[in-house]
Amino acid sequence: MDLKIKNALVSLSDKENLILLLKTLKKYNIKIISSGGTYKSIKKLGYTCTELSKYTGFKEMLDGRVKTLHPKIHAGILHDRQNKTHKNEMSKKKFPPIDLIVVNFYPFQKVVINSKNSKNIVENIDIGGPTMVRAAAKNFKNVAIITNKNDYTPLIKELEKNRGKTSLKFREFMSSKAFGLTAYYDAMIANWFNNKLNIKFPERKTIFGRRFKKLRYGENPHQESSIYINDYNDKELGLKQLHGKDLSYNNYNDMFASLDILRSIKSKAGSVIIKHANPCGVSENKSPIQSFKNAYSCDPTSAFGGVIACNFKIDKKIALEITKNFLEVILAKGFDQESLKILKKKKNLRIVDISEFKSQNLSSIKTFDKSFLLQNKDEIIFDKKKLKCVTKLKPSKKELDEIKFAFNICKYVKSNAIVLCNNFSTIGIGAGQPSRLDSCKIAIQKAKQFQPKKIKNSVAASDAFFPFADGIKTLIKSGVKIIVQPGGSIRDQEVINVANKAKIKMLFTGVRHFNH
Repeated sequence: MDLKIKNALVSLSDKENLILLLKTLKKYNIKIISSGGTYKSIKKLGYTCTELSKYTGFKEMLDGRVKTLHPKIHAGILHDRQNKTHKNEMSKKKFPPIDLIVVNFYPFQKVVINSKNSKNIVENIDIGGPTMVRAAAKNFKNVAIITNKNDYTPLIKELEKNRGKTSLKFREFMSSKAFGLTAYYDAMIANWFNNKLNIKFPERKTIFGRRFKKLRYGENPHQESSIYINDYNDKELGLKQLHGKDLSYNNYNDMFASLDILRSIKSKAGSVIIKHANPCGVSENKSPIQSFKNAYSCDPTSAFGGVIACNFKIDKKIALEITKNFLEVILAKGFDQESLKILKKKKNLRIVDISEFKSQNLSSIKTFDKSFLLQNKDEIIFDKKKLKCVTKLKPSKKELDEIKFAFNICKYVKSNAIVLCNNFSTIGIGAGQPSRLDSCKIAIQKAKQFQPKKIKNSVAASDAFFPFADGIKTLIKSGVKIIVQPGGSIRDQEVINVANKAKIKMLFTGVRHFNH
């Protein structure tokens, strides 16, 4: 059912493009009601407008907290035009219908980003705006609701097409967008209070997100997908794409996995290569180019078509090294002009600058059907107080640093995880196996294939304890000289005895790093 718009209420914090709307409203003789800054803006632009307080006969009070919360406004929005009782009540009160609401909210998001003043943030929680929006959205059969300046153009087209009227289909679609906005707005507020009060697991958890981009498809071509931003700054991810095809679902998934690991490498130049969300090469080194070479040489077969992330700026030498290989995405903290010229010759290579990317210690979420799992991120490597050398031979300080590196990388590998390292670079990774022994065998097989000379005296890290001695026997036989694991098995002593007999060093961390 098409409905003629006679009266519109316009109340905006963001007044951009208002002139476009005013021209069309005037064209179709639509009367405008407004207040505060919006009223002044409309008058300044040379258009007729009735001030809200004059319309209601009630002067706004409490520093503007109460202005639109009035029966004449809400009855005008909510009454059913087809209901005789409603029509009679409206007639007795001499309340005219309000057929169009154009509202955007107090800039709560913006204030949270730019201010730490709790009082100021709370003052920017809009009450009247969301109340009107919900009322109009509920009564979409009779009222059109516009909550986004980007929807001025669709509204104008709708009015032009229907000669000052709106269709039911249009009103219902705008209603769905309006309820999406109020839910989003309330979720942001609820999450702000939870963060302020350090409530990590509230009784009711709301997750807000703004669609950043619709992706070509999901993990597979038959799946639909979009990426959303769950942050008060919901316009940018901090990832600036400089070249290449659009990023896919799988690209983003691998990129986020690489950035997680890269965030944990702070003191030296770090390179991370990811394939199917698993690391297949990680290295830290004083030399950026050596860091890249070491990471890539861990498993060049798996690295083919992978994602690489570097915590340094890419120069000509590194760019030339990168172009020797086929990679899907390169992420780095900047690219000089010569490196960009070289890398852009690879037509499909996605080049992403992560200089502005800021990682936040957020929770991790996994969804399934009508439920989701929420947990803190795994931020611990090991607690030095709990770290215990259980063998007769003890590690040196340098070896302890490498043990820490290996155990840190281990927590980012899908369980069951075994990581072999030498000189702060991975040389073999066994990931995602139901059997820990199989993960040991895969890590060794990878190391023998690509880094056979580095297995001797290498460090092995296990994300969880060894339930039997067979795993460490296999590692020892390959040449591993140090093993780090959480411990906690009923067969720990058996495992320790095997380590002492082989004259290797073994440490228990007391910290498990399952990653499913």
